[in-house]
This record gives sequence, structure tokens and C-alpha cells, in this order.
Amino acid sequence: MVAKAFETDITLIGGGMAGMTAAIGLADHGFTVTLVDQAPKGDLTAVSYDGRSSALAYASCQLLDAIGVWPHMAPYAQPILEIRVSDGPSLMHLHFDHETLGDGPLGHMVENRHTRLALFARMAELRNIQFLAPEHVSLIERSKTGAKVTLNSGKTIQSKLVIGADGKNSIVRAHACIPVSTIPYAQHGIVCSIEHEFSHCGIAHERFLPSGPFAILPLTGNRSSLVWTEKSHLVETIMGLPDRAFTAEIARRTGDFLGDIKVIGGRWAYPLSLQYAARYTDDCLALIGDAAHSIHPISGQGLNLGIKDIAALIEVLAEARRVGLDIGNSSVLERYGQWRTTDNASVYAITDIFNRLFSNDITPVKIARDLGMAGINKITPLKNFFMAHARGTVGELPKLLRGEKVGP
Repeated sequence: MVAKAFETDITLIGGGMAGMTAAIGLADHGFTVTLVDQAPKGDLTAVSYDGRSSALAYASCQLLDAIGVWPHMAPYAQPILEIRVSDGPSLMHLHFDHETLGDGPLGHMVENRHTRLALFARMAELRNIQFLAPEHVSLIERSKTGAKVTLNSGKTIQSKLVIGADGKNSIVRAHACIPVSTIPYAQHGIVCSIEHEFSHCGIAHERFLPSGPFAILPLTGNRSSLVWTEKSHLVETIMGLPDRAFTAEIARRTGDFLGDIKVIGGRWAYPLSLQYAARYTDDCLALIGDAAHSIHPISGQGLNLGIKDIAALIEVLAEARRVGLDIGNSSVLERYGQWRTTDNASVYAITDIFNRLFSNDITPVKIARDLGMAGINKITPLKNFFMAHARGTVGELPKLLRGEKVGP
């Protein structure tokens, strides 16, 4: 039974994939962590809760392996061996092959429910994580030296630091009065999975159509996850189609290279936007994942950006503790904020520009982008840079993204 009032090093609000990953990484580095989420634990792993799959970059998998999660999810992970990017029916395309770099796949596709099950399995192995759910935060109080979180159940948690991993509508961010900028795209992401007759051969396809990108992402077996970007005003009609008509619309976009296809499981639709917080930290407070930023799925980097946040924050906090600094001190947290806002800003810009550039059918623009893709294919250093970006190995990488623990 959990006491009504207790102390912990870190209170982490939000038990999604980013929150659980952060909790495990911090506990694996010796911090005591209390994780709070408003959804019942059983809901978090139900197929009906989240039918999406996530593309985990090579560097993200390195982190998950370093903190002991990957062995629990490896059986459900499909390696991404190649990426093919095409502009509608154009014969010009980009082709990325993992053999070019020679040290592992470009990444892995894993269904979110399997990732959550793996995270729960790893948490059960760690004694310094406490997961309180379902619980709602009613009050956050902070000073220069610590924070107190009060839950609706009456429990209170005293800690040195509060981390917000509670999504786009973060109450932690709102509590700190951190401004947020939002750019709506008038697009939705329609997500579902398909079974198909022929093997995908570990190849991920990104096709740019006038309404937005259409991604075909390999899952284990003869299955693929689809992320279909569509204009928002059409989504209600598409989501209401009977199964046969919905499958026909998908087949029209995928073509016949996978043979006969069948939609399996449910279908989901999510509004798309670019959203980013003005800063990631405050006194005894830090933001990670969607609480700090959410981007268009065009590059498959959403969860990977959150994992980079986690790697950087763990490194900053572990190093601060090693030299005797308070982990909630604003100067300590500012290092994390500066590190991540600089890195993330370039990703915001790239995904926003690419979505606007490719989500149209204007002939001069289409010709220019086709020639651009053909040019990148022929310039090896530039092509290798884009592959490194897909693998999450660009920029100043925290140790965990290189598969290394942060030292004592």
C-alpha cells in the first residue's frame, strides 16, 4: 500500500511510452522515480487504446538496449533495411539501404502496445520505480529547492524535480506558464495495419501524394503499418467508409507490389500540427516528448525526438549528481534545455518545410522536388547524411544513444 505522503528523487507525470522510458532510464541510473498517469495500467497496453506502430531509429534502439528494455521487445521488432521515398507516380525516388553504412538496420518498427508491454516488463525488474495509476494531478507546488505534487486521491509526492511527459496538452507545462506555439496543418493522420500477400522485405515506403505523405511501414510477418496523411475535411467521410471501400482506397494508394491486402484491427485518425514549447525547463521542472514538442509524422521522428530528450536529460542529471549539484537547480536544467532546443529546432524546420513542399501537386514545384530527389541519390555524402538523420545519429549524441551508460 502506498503511503499518503512520501519522497522520491523525481516525480514523472505521464505514463506513455516517453514517460515510461524516462522512468526506466532514470531508475537504471540510480534515481528513485514516481511515475503518475491518469489511465489505468491495463488500458495502456490494450489494442483499442493505441493501434499505432512507431519507427524507432537505430540510435533509439541503442538507448532501449542500454537500459534493459530491448530484450523484452526484440521479438516483436521488424528491422527497417531500406527506405524508398517517391513523389507519387514519379520514377525518380530516394533509396536508402542499411548496407551502405554497414553497422545495423536503419531502425525498427514496433507496435506501440508491444513497446508498452516491454516497458512494463522492464519496470517490474526495477525496485526504484513506483507507478501510480489511475491518478490525476490536482496541484503542483514548486520552490527553488524542490517540488510537491498533490494527487486527487490525496497522496502527496515530495521530490527534487518534476518531469512533464504528459503529452501535447501538458498540465505540467501549463502549470509552469510556459508558452507554446502551434501551427495547424489542416491534415489528419489516418493509421491502420494491413496484411498482404507478398513480403515487404523490410522496406519502408514514403510516398508523397497531393494530400500529404502516405507511409507503408514494415511490421513482423506479412504485415505493414500505414500512416495516411489526408486533408482534414475529408477524414470524417474516409473514416466512415465500409471496410471494403476503405480497403479499396488504401489499395489505390499502395499499388499492387504487396499483392492482395486486407485491413486488420481498427483504424484511427489524429489531427496533425507542429507544436513546440518556448522553453523546456523551469525551477525544479523539465519537459520531454510531446509535452515539449510534437511534429508532423512525415519523417517518423516524433517518438525518436522524445527519446533524444530522455537521453540528454539523464546525462545532464547523472553528471550533476556525480559532482554534487542539485538536480532541480535551474542552471543544471538549462543545460538540458539548450542542448535539446537547438537540436530540435532544425527538425521542426525540416519536417514543416518537407510537408509543405510535398503536400501539393503544383507542376513547377513537383518538377523541382523530383529533380532534387534524383540529385540527392547521386551525391553520396548528402545521401549518407539523410540516412544518418533517419538512424538518429546526427548531431551531438548523448551517451545512451550510442549505447553507453552514463558514468557514475
